[in-house]
Amino acid sequence: MRVTEDGTAAPRVSDSPLADTVLERLTATYGPAADPERAVAMRAYMKDVAPFLGLTTPVRRALSRTVVEGLPRPGEADCAAVALRCWELPEREYQYFAVDYLRRHVRHCSSGFLPVARHLVTTVPWWDTVDLLAAHVVGALVAADRSLAAEMDEWIGDDDLWLARTALLHQLRYKERTDAARLFDYCLRRSGHPDFFVRKAIGWCLREYAKTDPDAVRAFLAREQGRFAPLSVREALKSIGA
Repeated sequence: MRVTEDGTAAPRVSDSPLADTVLERLTATYGPAADPERAVAMRAYMKDVAPFLGLTTPVRRALSRTVVEGLPRPGEADCAAVALRCWELPEREYQYFAVDYLRRHVRHCSSGFLPVARHLVTTVPWWDTVDLLAAHVVGALVAADRSLAAEMDEWIGDDDLWLARTALLHQLRYKERTDAARLFDYCLRRSGHPDFFVRKAIGWCLREYAKTDPDAVRAFLAREQGRFAPLSVREALKSIGA
């Protein structure tokens, strides 16, 4: 059993002939298209979180369409195998492929996929993968099974800032379905967090919900503004004003 840096057991990579095909095509397609000079700049921009192949987003997405062309729809085990195996490859573009793959197919995954998503959030974490996983994968899983909100209640208090950020952002696309009481509670629980990425996430999730219910966000901040960092407040009010 593999153990991650935070002491939790890493999900097992299931046998998946579909994942075998995807990874074979993926590495054969992405590798020859690498741009080493661009890769250096991309790695520096992402604060050296991982090496890069140097693929621009349009190029990468075009190559990805070639990779998946003609392949059958994956099941949950296939999605897990593709994502976990991409996360074992060093270059960041493979993880971007996995995130896009999950976004496309998460509706075929059950609540049992959440431990895999947790592993992806906490392994080689940075905003470029975490934010998409939060809003499009974790958020979709919780929307499909509201009992998973209890897991988000655990994540928001976790010492891992990326789990806390994911909990804050998982309702980002919910609009009218947002559990506003839970959203506001999460923001208050992490209001004193010292890290930029958590403070920014507080402002971002409030700003996004303000598009649905600006009066509720204004009222919340009128009551609680003194508990938040100026960064969080500025972000929250960016589109609705004081």
